[in-house]
Amino acid sequence: MRKHMKIKTICRYEIVYKNGKSPLAVRFTHQRTHKTVSLGISVEPHYWDKDAEMITADCPERAILQSKIDSALAIYRKKIQRLEALDMEVDFTNLFDQTAKCTPQFVDNYFQQQITAMKQAGKINTAIKYTATCTSFVKFHPTKLRFEEINGKLLGDFEVFLHSAGNQSNSIATKFSVLKAVYNKAIADKIFLCKENPFISYKVGKHWTQTRKRAIHKEDIQRLMQAELPVTRSPYTDFARDIFLFSYFSAGINFKDIATLRYVDMEEDRIFYRRHKTGKTMTCRLHPQAKAIITRYGRSEAMQEDYIFPILDRHVHRTEQQIHNRVHKVLIHINRELKEWSKRLGLTTNLTTYVARHTYATVLKRSGVSVALISESLGHSDLSTTQIYLDSFENSQIDAAMQHLL
Repeated sequence: MRKHMKIKTICRYEIVYKNGKSPLAVRFTHQRTHKTVSLGISVEPHYWDKDAEMITADCPERAILQSKIDSALAIYRKKIQRLEALDMEVDFTNLFDQTAKCTPQFVDNYFQQQITAMKQAGKINTAIKYTATCTSFVKFHPTKLRFEEINGKLLGDFEVFLHSAGNQSNSIATKFSVLKAVYNKAIADKIFLCKENPFISYKVGKHWTQTRKRAIHKEDIQRLMQAELPVTRSPYTDFARDIFLFSYFSAGINFKDIATLRYVDMEEDRIFYRRHKTGKTMTCRLHPQAKAIITRYGRSEAMQEDYIFPILDRHVHRTEQQIHNRVHKVLIHINRELKEWSKRLGLTTNLTTYVARHTYATVLKRSGVSVALISESLGHSDLSTTQIYLDSFENSQIDAAMQHLL
């Protein structure tokens, strides 16, 4: 059975100052242990009512002194109520040493702290995702919300809100993943005491299974390679195709990782780089087609620190924000041109740089390569993420087999 904290206001009669006054204090008792905290005020002993624990009515300074006492007691009682509401032990440690951790912190404020920290760490893309999630969550719940108030019903309502706002399934899954990460970080930082984590029963990843097929066939890759450049074209037409093919032939390397490849990252027939998304160190052998693309954009006067592709300039794009802005701008142009390539080839799937990554994974799967190996080559942390990249190849096999059940 939990022991309650007892509070008593006392006059320290054993201490008498030169002016004849004795200090007032609050005595806390918990499990037969006492702790005395000074109130910072003193009074002549005969003006103190020991039984009533207050200043006597005939004290000239009664109004001021009693107000100070009442205010101090109210603060301590509020802290105790807060601890009890959080189902935390009301002991001396929690009451005096860790009261800051019991101060309620609102979800949006904590979100902003994490976003600021990410920007300072140069994690611009992650900060953008967190900002988008925070913005959506505040629109969904404009009034201030504590972490303790997040439950299964609220998560369900948030999902409905995102759907009605026009968010696609993958976008919803991303926002839930971010919200879950912030929630768990708040638990780790002891921002609040979690009695029951609603994300355990709410399956954030369930939306990812709704991802549409985003891969093309090996034959489509060959058609793309052999297609002639159109008479009317933009400066990005040929470059967009090369970037798509380089990603496909280089283990599905992400566009930002392509943009930040430097000559120093090449060693004989391999490239070495760190994935911006996960920080994982990656390497892959350069396919002859990938080497040919690099050669096409190579410069004889290039330094080892220079970027390989004409996307970034190390003398111009120095900060993480500058790099992010430039990569984002070029990516828009490239995906716009890839969409035009889709139309020229009559593809039902709109080409994007990410379709190259998905296609790489799917072609390997169709060739009999295990999902575990594909996952490793893509730099995924778990197999379930890799499975999302794979198209409905397995389902079509199952469907065909079902025809022979009878």
